[in-house]
Amino acid sequence: MVICAEPAPLKITKIIIENFKIYKNKFVLKLNDGLNVIVGDNEAGKSTILEAINLALTGQINGRYVINELSQYLFNIQTVNEYCKSLTTEKPLEPPSLLIELYLSEYQEFRGTNNCEKKDCCGLFFSIKFDENYQDAYEKLCKSREIRSLPVEYYKVEWKSFALNSLIPRLIPLKSSFINSSETRFSNGSDIYLSRIIRDSLEDDQKIDLSQCYRRMVEAFSNEEAVKAINRNISGQAEISSKPVEISVEIANTNAWEKIITTYLDQIPFQQIGRGEQCIVKTNLALTHKRSRIANLILIEEPENHLSHSNLNKLLEYIKNKCSGKQIIITTHSSFVANKLGLEDLILLSNQYTTSFNDLERDTYAFFSKLPGYDTLRLLLAKGVILVEGDCDELVVQKIYAQQNDGRLPIHNGIDVISVGLSYKRFFEIAKKIDKKVAAIRDNDGKITSIKNNDAAYLKENNNKQVLFYDPVEHEYKGEIEKYNYNTLEPCLLRSNSLETLNSIFRTNFATEDEILNYMRTNKTDCALKIFETEIHFDAPGYIKEAIEFVNE
Repeated sequence: MVICAEPAPLKITKIIIENFKIYKNKFVLKLNDGLNVIVGDNEAGKSTILEAINLALTGQINGRYVINELSQYLFNIQTVNEYCKSLTTEKPLEPPSLLIELYLSEYQEFRGTNNCEKKDCCGLFFSIKFDENYQDAYEKLCKSREIRSLPVEYYKVEWKSFALNSLIPRLIPLKSSFINSSETRFSNGSDIYLSRIIRDSLEDDQKIDLSQCYRRMVEAFSNEEAVKAINRNISGQAEISSKPVEISVEIANTNAWEKIITTYLDQIPFQQIGRGEQCIVKTNLALTHKRSRIANLILIEEPENHLSHSNLNKLLEYIKNKCSGKQIIITTHSSFVANKLGLEDLILLSNQYTTSFNDLERDTYAFFSKLPGYDTLRLLLAKGVILVEGDCDELVVQKIYAQQNDGRLPIHNGIDVISVGLSYKRFFEIAKKIDKKVAAIRDNDGKITSIKNNDAAYLKENNNKQVLFYDPVEHEYKGEIEKYNYNTLEPCLLRSNSLETLNSIFRTNFATEDEILNYMRTNKTDCALKIFETEIHFDAPGYIKEAIEFVNE
């Protein structure tokens, strides 16, 4: 075995996962040296990546050593089912194995070719596989009865470097801290996760002091007159044993104090405070205790859980400041987290494939970082997207979509309608990276020549994935309303429908188009809601119908 000295400033350059939980086939993820923000839909495998890294570095899963927690559910369920089914055929499959490989930046003692790529590089692997020493017993088992689950009792754990050095956690120079602030497990009223952090933060002499304090407390309990009287009563009640029977407080080992310690916050037991406050306290404490201070790698599971917008913003700033110079891997469902930490470090996980966004325009990164309210993840995770200028446009477009699709709203078909103002080019740039079909709908504002010049790359004749749609005609309004732009959504709706139809939808009784147009202009939100809720059929502007047909193709 290799004995390592001080932790080296190592980074994980790549991880390979095979047959671990959701990952059946070989999954490869390349990581940045600094921040990595992993996003993806539910069940995409984000949490599994953190679990795999933590397992390969610590040998633990869910806080327990995996050697004592072997289960077929650690393996990909499809692989397990295929294996069990094959045992009834003439060509049974070999018992499946599980593999996690971490490729490291540089550590000569771990350099070798014992990896699935057979390359000379630095790293380690963690494997759970069939133990050949049980081959005879396994064959007898297969002959004696039908196997419906993986025989993990015949499996072994193999944990080595690429140089085939056997490993234990203290021999691995890459130290990690896994922070899952939403994890809540209680034992004797105390949060296990928080108690573990506090315990790890204590020096040895402080633990000894606690142990001695606990012993004195036990002795004081036993010497109370009320307790002595109860014990005399118990012994006198019945012949329980030839030896004295007493009640007391457990003091079986030096760490017995851990079982009764409960964390308080402002004199309130930790488990009784709000979940958002719990998340903040646990994350902050995890980042400041000594394990994180010496850790090269910080793993954070969904920091946004239970947090308000302002508290999440504070927490993200805290993470960035405390983890400077470390490698950080964060999983999230929050667009705010992704935008705030930086799209250049974003990794989209979809169908076990990854996409990085480290080659977007610099001003696009700055735009989303400074205005992190934009729903970038909705764009990434939807089947198709329609971008509109404002919230009122969003309601109207959804209604038009429903009219064209048997009453189904866009989201029912996996299509998301997102209000982005005139920032559609920023979203187009992101969509292009993942080959996502996106339609942007905008008013022409009487500036068709400008649109054709500035947005030529996104017009339908020049692009088949990210396309801009607008009314192709400039309209001059000759009514009595002064300085009114006749090239926005409301006038387009008026041109497409009769005055009678719009009066019916808005439940109004205007006599002229001037009057109803002025009403629509000054009551945009109310009109959009009435359009969205109406059962009356109305005609949509052609450019909006084209955009909807485009995303549905």
